[in-house]
Amino acid sequence: MELSLLIPYPSPSPRLLFSPLKPSPLLRLHPSRNPPLVLRHRCCSRRRRISLLRCSADAPSVATSAAADDAKPSAFGARKELSPLQAVVDALSPPARLASSAVLAAAAIAAGYGLGLRLGGTRAAAIGGAAVLGAAGGAVVYALNASVPEVAAVNLHNLVAGCDDPAALNREDVESILKKYGVKKEDEAFRAELCDLYSRFVSSVLPPGGEDLKGNEVETIIKFKAALGIDDPDAANVHMEIGRRIFRERLETGDREADMEQRKAFQKLIYVSNLVFGEASTFLLPWKRLFRVTDSQVDIAIRENAKRLYAFKLQSVGRNIDAKQLIDLRKAQLLYRLSNEIAAEMFREHTRKLIEENISTALEILKSRTKALRGSKVVIEELEKVLALNELLISLSKHAEAAQFAPGVGPISLLGGEYDGDRKIDDLKLLYRAYAAEAFPNGRLDEKKLVALNHLRNIFGLGKREAEAIMLDITSTLYRKRLAKSFNTELAEAPSKAAFLQNLCEELHFDPENASKIHEEIYRQKLQQFVADGELSKEDVESLMSYQVRLCIPQQTVDAAHAEICGRLFEKVVKDAIASGVEGYDAEVRASVRKAAQGLRLKKEDAMAIASKAVRRVFLNYVQRARGAGNRIETAKELKKMIAFNTLVVTELISDIKGESTTLPTEPVSSEPEQNVEEKEEDEWESLQTLRKTRPSKELEAKLGKPGQTEITLKDDLPFRERADLYESYLLFCITGEVTVVPFGAQITTKKDNAEYLLLNQLGGILGLTNKEVVDIHIKFAEQAFTKRAEVILADGQLSKARIEQLAEVQKQVGLPGEYAQKVIKNITTTKMAAAIETAVNRGRIGIQQVRELKEANVDLDSMISVTLRENIFRKTVEEIFSSGTGVFDEHEVYEKIPADLSIDAEKAKGIVQELAKTRLENSLVQAVALLRQRNRDGVVASLNDMLACDTAVPSEPLSWSSPQELDDLYCSYLKSIPKPEKLSRLQYLLGISDEKASMLQDAAAQGALPMGNEEEEEEFAF
Repeated sequence: MELSLLIPYPSPSPRLLFSPLKPSPLLRLHPSRNPPLVLRHRCCSRRRRISLLRCSADAPSVATSAAADDAKPSAFGARKELSPLQAVVDALSPPARLASSAVLAAAAIAAGYGLGLRLGGTRAAAIGGAAVLGAAGGAVVYALNASVPEVAAVNLHNLVAGCDDPAALNREDVESILKKYGVKKEDEAFRAELCDLYSRFVSSVLPPGGEDLKGNEVETIIKFKAALGIDDPDAANVHMEIGRRIFRERLETGDREADMEQRKAFQKLIYVSNLVFGEASTFLLPWKRLFRVTDSQVDIAIRENAKRLYAFKLQSVGRNIDAKQLIDLRKAQLLYRLSNEIAAEMFREHTRKLIEENISTALEILKSRTKALRGSKVVIEELEKVLALNELLISLSKHAEAAQFAPGVGPISLLGGEYDGDRKIDDLKLLYRAYAAEAFPNGRLDEKKLVALNHLRNIFGLGKREAEAIMLDITSTLYRKRLAKSFNTELAEAPSKAAFLQNLCEELHFDPENASKIHEEIYRQKLQQFVADGELSKEDVESLMSYQVRLCIPQQTVDAAHAEICGRLFEKVVKDAIASGVEGYDAEVRASVRKAAQGLRLKKEDAMAIASKAVRRVFLNYVQRARGAGNRIETAKELKKMIAFNTLVVTELISDIKGESTTLPTEPVSSEPEQNVEEKEEDEWESLQTLRKTRPSKELEAKLGKPGQTEITLKDDLPFRERADLYESYLLFCITGEVTVVPFGAQITTKKDNAEYLLLNQLGGILGLTNKEVVDIHIKFAEQAFTKRAEVILADGQLSKARIEQLAEVQKQVGLPGEYAQKVIKNITTTKMAAAIETAVNRGRIGIQQVRELKEANVDLDSMISVTLRENIFRKTVEEIFSSGTGVFDEHEVYEKIPADLSIDAEKAKGIVQELAKTRLENSLVQAVALLRQRNRDGVVASLNDMLACDTAVPSEPLSWSSPQELDDLYCSYLKSIPKPEKLSRLQYLLGISDEKASMLQDAAAQGALPMGNEEEEEEFAF
């Protein structure tokens, strides 16, 4: 029979073997636990049978229910009966069986011999009969001996089946059977019976698919396997055969629930089998090869079953856990082959569920509407149980034998459990608040409760800020109660109020800063009560003073409270006064302002700050409307409204706040520095007509009455540029007046009044402009007007006497100071002159001589001529020196004076000179030879001088030329010009003429017989 026929084809979806779905559990009865009796099959007639709902070895099936009954067969089946031959063999001992076999064989031979001799009458017949009957007797003897292993197997079966507790089977009983019948375990029949018994036992021990393991299965199977003495390979084959049977049943079943049960049974078989065989399971149990399951699926089966067993073990752990229980848990974990991480997590989950029961009970009572005093005590008791268990686990984690304890022993936490979530955090806060509230017996914090509160916060997983907020709320309430109780008694009589409050904070473990905030809050509440009628009486002030003294409130805190609370009331009065407008600010409104300013007892600075904020908001509205106006006239009208509002409302409002009279104040005596400043600016005020008009005369001041206030301005609300634009806009309106546009685009000034300048002065005060800023604006405005007229007059950039007189008249008209007018004239002429000079430089009409003349005339050429143009002037000047024909090169002039006059870099100028000298040197030699051939002796001498000038700037090596005769002719030509000896000597060096030849030529010149070269040949060649 092929082994492959026994291997079922695996499921097309092997992953479903480990489906986590929980099937409906099946009923199963466990074997009774009776004490073992004498294990002999002859003495088992009155023993009860174990009733286990398992299938037989040939056709196994799962039963749904059973009861322990003597009438039902055991897990190993009924007792087996011996055949007659087996009964004979069973009755014989091994020696008797051997003797009987020998006697039977001998008797058969003898009988055959006698029978053959009798019937055949010959010796041969007798021998033949002996042979025939001897063969038959041998067959009987063989059959008799061959049935011995089967008899031993039947006796082993009856021995095990007759036991009340198969787990109590001893190995000596099995060995006694082997010894009795003289057989070995390797005999096929006996080995088959061992495997069958082991299979039935394992199948009976493993619970059905719907039930969990109890934890003793592995130990029971190992003990029974050792008692049978079955070898590990045979036992492993039994486990694999059971797996095939479960796998086959899963394929044959059509019920989903039954399929799930079979999968769970297969998982339990894998787990138990791996534990039974230990490390040998890796090669004895080929799960992957036979059933096509992965390592991860095997690991999952082991892990899940180990978790179920460990969870069952944890059920015995209660709140009174001790070291012995933890050690037993550790042993169980190692036995179940459960990892430390999973075991630790399961232990923490178990302890978490224990405290969750207490928390649920406490919450149910806490949220009950009928909660009484007893209910509050129960809540605290439940929380105390939680803390007690947590403290016990913390102490056990520090135990000397903690290394032998189950993992996970330590502080408890609700994280990951039922109360881990945002929805439950509020309930935990309620419990924490309830426990914290009980930590203050007699109004003082119990020191022992501090540690308990910290542990409870860690258990609940509350943040530090959340716990502190709860404690702050509780302690704040208690602090207020203690403060209210002792305010007029103990606190009032205490010699040191600060010491009393400090002791109170220490008793409650209350932060003094929070206490100060409560003090401030109490003071603010009292202040709000007192100012409800709009003013503070003398009694109110005294009461507030007592609160300030007893509660040790700093003066700045009191001032801030008054500024905020009283300021809010005063701000409403000021806004109502401002809203009344120019016409509505009457005596009644003024009286309300004075009453609020004095009755609320605000400081002048605070009252002015409030008024300033409200007034500036109105000023900004006027400014916004002025900006949005369509033209200059409408802008000026909006600014006029702002000026009128400032004069008629804001000025009176400030007077009422300060309690001042509306009559004109006397002129204050100015200090000496202020008088000096006024005297310095007097000239500018007098020269500028627009500024002079803004200064009213004494008669006009008396007529206008009190001037507008300048304490509240827009200096900090608007940038200077915007404030200057508004001032300039109104200044332009004062100059032009109201203009009406008539048909054909013409404009007519319909209204112009110098009194507008007085309003302009007040506008400057509202905008927060200083005297200097106002003067600068007027000067800028006059300067712009003068510049436009001056540009027309100085269109060509030339000044004349008539134009100077004309410009003086314009300056007088606009009132521009002389220094500003001269600056404008200079800028115009300089700009025009700069353009003309740049054009002349580009055309080459200005050289170094002209530059020096302009400098002598105090003309700033550096700003008129760019650096590039000045470098070009320098380059042209140097070129002129190298082409002048004089042979003179003044290094001081070229390297220092000229660059200084042109304001260029001296090093850069020197580089330009050297560059030009190198280029010009060779060109001068070529030009001299060309002029020599043209018989232009003067030109030759000039070119040679230029060459010497270049050599002076940049000393050169001797020059080379293709015709030495021409070099001699150049030397002779230069010799005839009677040069200086040093120049002649330098020329000799540059032309490469030897001293002998130079002496010969000089002697010839002295005799008047210098060679003229090949003049005749040149003439002949010319014709």
